[in-house]
Amino acid sequence: MPSNPTSMIELGLFTGQPQYENFARLKDWFPASEMKPSTRAKSFPQGAPIELPKSYLVDGQARDLAALLDGTHTSALLVLKDGQIRFEKYWLTGGRDVHWISMSVAKSFVSALVGIALGEGLIGSIDDAIDRYVPSFGGSAYAGVSIKNVLQMSSGARWNEDYSDPNSEIFRLGMASMPGGSLDAFVPTLVNEAKPGTICRYNSAETQALGMLLVAATGRSISDYMQEKLCEPLGMESSSFWLVDGQGREMVYACLNMTARDFAKLGELYRNKGLWGDRRIVSADWVAASTKVAAPHLQAGRTIVGDHAFPLGYGYQWWLPPGDRGEFSAIGVYNQYVYVDPSRGVVAVKLSANPAYGTSTREEDNKDYENIEALRAIARRFD
Repeated sequence: MPSNPTSMIELGLFTGQPQYENFARLKDWFPASEMKPSTRAKSFPQGAPIELPKSYLVDGQARDLAALLDGTHTSALLVLKDGQIRFEKYWLTGGRDVHWISMSVAKSFVSALVGIALGEGLIGSIDDAIDRYVPSFGGSAYAGVSIKNVLQMSSGARWNEDYSDPNSEIFRLGMASMPGGSLDAFVPTLVNEAKPGTICRYNSAETQALGMLLVAATGRSISDYMQEKLCEPLGMESSSFWLVDGQGREMVYACLNMTARDFAKLGELYRNKGLWGDRRIVSADWVAASTKVAAPHLQAGRTIVGDHAFPLGYGYQWWLPPGDRGEFSAIGVYNQYVYVDPSRGVVAVKLSANPAYGTSTREEDNKDYENIEALRAIARRFD
């Protein structure tokens, strides 16, 4: 592993290399925009501790929870019940004050900010075409596409996730994120492949497009807006950091660095339908719409990640496990989770560095769904 990498590419992502040393240090290595702790920082109260279940079920077969935590190089596991800490443990390079990389958990924070801007009237409607706010999208895959379709990863933009192909969109996204690159210049280069609102194809550029929407609608940077609208009112205890591209633009698709406790605060906000104490942060209608499957192409098993169907449904930048309990989760590669089960009053954060992640497209390596089943088993401890 590099001692001081100059780009994310140098980390050797998706090659099987251990990453837990790196994921705890990225904001120290790369240019970042800092969001300060809240002036009224809030700590979750301690509740009676629970023991984790010994096992969980996947396709009717029992799996060992301790083996999953170890095998996926888990750095942090935090479990809240009704806003109280009932389990908290750190391993490897994790720790209460460690700023871990969010990967795509960041997308759910961006969704919350879009909902807040909508509530403030800075965005007129999510049925508006996104290029109404971002003129550079004219002539691109996003021309005439509704904000709602972008939120649902359903713009119809072509997206190739082959990291070994220098012409693929994911490779070009990585290059745009490097020193000297520009994400604002990259996103408008995407071209249309399908009718908007018909296919949910997971595409990190969709979230970056939402970031550009927020900048245009608010007239502020993502960091500045998030500082006021989330970090301050939610009582963030530590600084948070967005990694930025060569132009200073936040890499909102994946590069938020936070502590486990502060990641949990977004889950708690959504568990409480947008309320933080007696203060309304985001509308209940936005939370409800964000965390439900609203069309057939968004159903579990019909969403597409890379080259395969995915076993979770999709909302507004939130993943939706199948079933009738109303669960939802922010999910990032290498097994990052902010999982919410409102019916049980549970929020769980799992931060990880699964060394097998991305070495294939197999669930046996990536364990995207297996981790959800493990978190579900933990939530059932409160039945």
